[in-house]
Amino acid sequence: MRKNRIASALRSGRTLVSDGAWGTLLQKKGLKPGECPELWCLTHPDEVENIAKSYIEAGSDMVETNSFGGTRFKLDHYGLADKASEINEAAASLSRRAAGEDKWVIASMGPTGKMLMMGDVTEEELYNAFKEQAVALEKGGADAACIETMSDLDEACTAIKAVRENTQLEVIATFTFNQTEQDEFRTMMGVAPAAAAQKAIAAGADIIGANCGNGLERMVRIVAELRAAAPSTPILVHANAGLPQNVNGVDIFPETPSQMGELVGKVVSAGANIVGGCCGTTPEHIRAIKNVIRNFEF
Repeated sequence: MRKNRIASALRSGRTLVSDGAWGTLLQKKGLKPGECPELWCLTHPDEVENIAKSYIEAGSDMVETNSFGGTRFKLDHYGLADKASEINEAAASLSRRAAGEDKWVIASMGPTGKMLMMGDVTEEELYNAFKEQAVALEKGGADAACIETMSDLDEACTAIKAVRENTQLEVIATFTFNQTEQDEFRTMMGVAPAAAAQKAIAAGADIIGANCGNGLERMVRIVAELRAAAPSTPILVHANAGLPQNVNGVDIFPETPSQMGELVGKVVSAGANIVGGCCGTTPEHIRAIKNVIRNFEF
């Protein structure tokens, strides 16, 4: 465990920088469509560690792990459910080595793809899957669990509870919000930022936030809503490099590092305490974010 917890560092007045996208960099290193990204923690460990290292070198104060789809439910699609613990422990270990002793590892835990309300899974099964993942991530050296890209409050709260009750990891919970025709922001399940914030905190989250789905410009409004609902809880934002544009059948994220850097002040002023990237962002984007946060006070 790190000597200082992330939430404590934030409450002391620091603004921290997280990392950027992982999938894009894995693809550049040779990950094929339909291949299990998390299995690379076992089969291509040097490549995975180098991604984490590239973000640390760009200025990240914390780095995620290659474990977004690391529950046994997601891994079962590849016939790898029995390797869930091994894969997650390796994922955390690789990011730990890259981060060293003075940076934080925030272990990625994404949705299972199972819906409680549809009867796909029981709450106990969901809880046990997140417990298995979280325990392995902690064993591998993670400092926090980043429960991310959530849209279902029940699933998010089950994950938070599983981490809280079975590990000493800090808990970060982030949701993905889409802009509606009514110009409101809601998750795919219709959850508003305020409701997500309040439920996640009640379940035991130390840090809340938003990731994916939007660039920093839209994240300003989302962060402001989260901050209004949770005046004293630290907020993390992992924004895409703008909104995707389809070019010849391929989604391209158009925002350059300098364009993203220009928006950092606005999202921090809205209430963000940790700023990082999601889809389309690279170490260059993170370097631009770091330069803004390093050179200016908000």
